[in-house]
Amino acid sequence: MRPLKQKTIGILGGSSNVATAEYYRLLNAAANRRLGGWDIAETLISGMNFGDVEAWVRAGDWPALEARLGQKMAGLMAGGADFVMCVSNTLHRVAAPLAQTMGVPFLHIADPTGAAMQAKGMRRVALFGTAPTMTGTHVRERYARRWGVEAIAPKPDEIAEIDRIIFDELCRDRVEPASKRTYLDIAARMAREDGCEGLILGCTEIFLLIDQPDLPDLPVFNTTTLHCEAAVAIALGEGELPQA
Repeated sequence: MRPLKQKTIGILGGSSNVATAEYYRLLNAAANRRLGGWDIAETLISGMNFGDVEAWVRAGDWPALEARLGQKMAGLMAGGADFVMCVSNTLHRVAAPLAQTMGVPFLHIADPTGAAMQAKGMRRVALFGTAPTMTGTHVRERYARRWGVEAIAPKPDEIAEIDRIIFDELCRDRVEPASKRTYLDIAARMAREDGCEGLILGCTEIFLLIDQPDLPDLPVFNTTTLHCEAAVAIALGEGELPQA
């Protein structure tokens, strides 16, 4: 029966372009694993200039980000998206409440990861991401309230270095061995000193630098892949959007 019935996934992209490309690849790969043949996901991407996003994040200009995301979200829905996902943990600070205000069906990035951590009995985990993600409350509170998981931020100097590597390297599609060593050392310290039972890769480019094979003794929760797998399941009628 053609066309194959599936929901259209609206992708708020551009933050960064590297993450957006990976989302498109992972969504289609996940759909093809389920469907086989030549079938992939139905997607609609609305990209932003990452230079604008970076400047607003650095300046803490969340109203400007909210206004831009509102325009993009409205465009996705007008274009036929059945639900929306945002490729940035950082931008969920404004994207998630905005979607609720606008009445837009929205797949929050923290929920697939929270469910995966809950299934593994996690209670205390390390959180890597941009500085606003690690120091803010928009994902940490959701993990605690909905999934019973405490997400722990690294030390201030570690936060600064993790953030620098994301913006200056990973968002520019650069993967440096020294930076990988830095991330692994911080994760090991947090497991040893802070009692962290796992690690959230809470920025959608981090998995390009480190992932589970690099930390065989520490469960790693990759927000990018978990988000994409959940979106495809919903698009193909195998799952439901969690309540806001």
